[in-house]
Amino acid sequence: MRTEDVLAAIATGLWRWDNASGIVSLDAEAARLLGLPAEPVRLTEAAVRSRFHPVDWNEIDGVVNLAVAEGTLAEARLRIMDEHGRVIRTVRSRSKPLIEGNDYQLVGTLQEVAEQQPGTAARTPITGDWRRSREAFLLDAGRALAEARSTAEVLRVAASLSMPGFSPDGLAVFGVAGERLTVIGHHGHSEGDEGPFSSMSLDTDYPAAEVARTGRAIYLPTPEEYLRRFPMTWPLAQRFGRRSWAFVPLVVAGRTMGAWMAAFKHPVAFTPDERSVLTTVARMLAQALARAGVAESERELSLGLQRTMMPVLGPGIPGIQVAARYVPTGGGLQVGGDWYDMIRLPGGSSRTGQPGTGRIALVIGDVQGHDVRAAGLMGQLRIALRAYASEGHRPDAVLARASRFLYGITDGDDGDGNGGGPRFATCLYLEVDLETGIVDIARAGHPDPAVRMNDGTVLLRPTAGGLPLGIVPDTDYPTTRLTLEPGETLMICTDGLLETGGHDLDSGWERVRELLESHDGDDLERLADALVEAVHGPGSHHTTGPLADRREDDIAVLLLSRRPAGTAREAPRRTLMTIAQAEPERIAEAREQVRQLLHDWSDEDQLDAAVLMVSEMVTNVLVHTDGDALLVAEVACGEKTRRLRVEVSDGSDELPHKRHPGEMASSGRGLVLMGMLADAWGVDPRGEGKAIWFELNEPGSEEGLG
Repeated sequence: MRTEDVLAAIATGLWRWDNASGIVSLDAEAARLLGLPAEPVRLTEAAVRSRFHPVDWNEIDGVVNLAVAEGTLAEARLRIMDEHGRVIRTVRSRSKPLIEGNDYQLVGTLQEVAEQQPGTAARTPITGDWRRSREAFLLDAGRALAEARSTAEVLRVAASLSMPGFSPDGLAVFGVAGERLTVIGHHGHSEGDEGPFSSMSLDTDYPAAEVARTGRAIYLPTPEEYLRRFPMTWPLAQRFGRRSWAFVPLVVAGRTMGAWMAAFKHPVAFTPDERSVLTTVARMLAQALARAGVAESERELSLGLQRTMMPVLGPGIPGIQVAARYVPTGGGLQVGGDWYDMIRLPGGSSRTGQPGTGRIALVIGDVQGHDVRAAGLMGQLRIALRAYASEGHRPDAVLARASRFLYGITDGDDGDGNGGGPRFATCLYLEVDLETGIVDIARAGHPDPAVRMNDGTVLLRPTAGGLPLGIVPDTDYPTTRLTLEPGETLMICTDGLLETGGHDLDSGWERVRELLESHDGDDLERLADALVEAVHGPGSHHTTGPLADRREDDIAVLLLSRRPAGTAREAPRRTLMTIAQAEPERIAEAREQVRQLLHDWSDEDQLDAAVLMVSEMVTNVLVHTDGDALLVAEVACGEKTRRLRVEVSDGSDELPHKRHPGEMASSGRGLVLMGMLADAWGVDPRGEGKAIWFELNEPGSEEGLG
């Protein structure tokens, strides 16, 4: 008797599914079970699919894929439907995949099973509560693993997973390093238990090693099965007292990166549904581990780049304190184009030319972009600036050469995808004479520096500037000079410190100013930490600026302080700035400097008077001479009183004189105003030029400071 006849006698049909062609071959009994005429037939996949309940078809698809991946049997219960969508019977399918390259054929049997009891719905276990629990578990597991940021977090999530109906009590994740099997992490074992498995050859007769070699899962439902298949390594597993084991491959992009072991204290049969859950978790676990590995590599690379490119501001320079911070934006590869530097300059004091405390240069800048190329250009530009500074060039010459250098290395990038197009950089270069406190500043499109005075007053020091580096090959960078008094702190930063958190330059500066004024200024390291905390810390989320959608930026900040020669009360509060003939718009900056200097002056009328007189004095220089105006404003503090002295000097020997303007005259009232508003004023001839000055005594003063 033929095999087909024997199978037909026991209501069992044969079928073959060719995955490559999508053709399903049925014998007569299999066709009858599917509600077709009882004769051999070849049908398309779609025609066969129409005979199965839609829910069951989705389940059998997953079971088949699992069997193909593992090389095991595919078993399922299926409901057969007629042309009107009514369930006519339930069959049991058992099939074996025959893999041929990337394609496969399923060869199996169909057998009718007992009808459901009257009044009950025809359903399989996978369509009931267990299936819903499984789906909810996989959704939660996927979300938790997707949010894990490091390998340690991934392992903690894996250890906390509670699988529906069969939770393992022991987990281990194995990785592959060359020809060795390593333990990435484990749970449910004591410290040191991983020792025998931590560096095992892939040729070892151990389930995880075989899974890593072959990429196929191994399920061991009983200790006897473990002993039969892996007798050499059974003693290593026996001491843990487990009853069932699953070793599932961790596969990413078609490459087996390791194995995942789930061990159970209770017997587990590893049904297709249970294997499906384990396989799905293993896939999510492999993806999470791969993402965490990439993120950790990027963080390590970022830290390495930062350590390489950022200078070490070591001790050993007498008379000053220096502190600096660099904070990447946090997205992707955490390194960008911001940088800072401190350079020892050749020679002695700029005033005497003799060896002594000497000079240093402070540099801070920001290359356009937040990518690896920006970091590379930053490194090249930093080296170039160091070279130009070490050659002894003045600040304006250093920036002019740096701009030409950056233009030369980026101008050839035409945006074809290789170079990425031209880039520019903003930069602030300061040459500091440590003996005298004189600071010469050249600025290339960068935010101005700020000075915190001894009494806590903070001034933004406007400086002349030029275009950002690299825009044109040749450009000029005018130099601005100021004096840093003992006890004062100079702050320079990139725009990220000001604009992070939805701020623009103005609102961001007010936030930074408040913090600088509230700090005692003695410990620069604490001050640097406080600046970063104000921008990136929890409190910054409650003080967002007006531009809520502003993109976050890298932050670099550098602080320098001269050690005070006396107490903060003895040191005067002073500002100095030059207003060039070609820059009359800087008169507004001069007025603002005086307002900032007198931010706590008790008499608002005196403050307005001082601003008015400064405006008149500076305007007089620009209108009636051919030179620039030098403004020096100083608040001297005594025990109980304060005095403001403002002096504007120029290079002209012609002394101003009082005039008697008529009602329609547009000028000639400056000295009259000073006579009315100032407590004292005068004009002092100098060797070259003259200086006009006035003084105001804060209310409460009797005769000033004597």
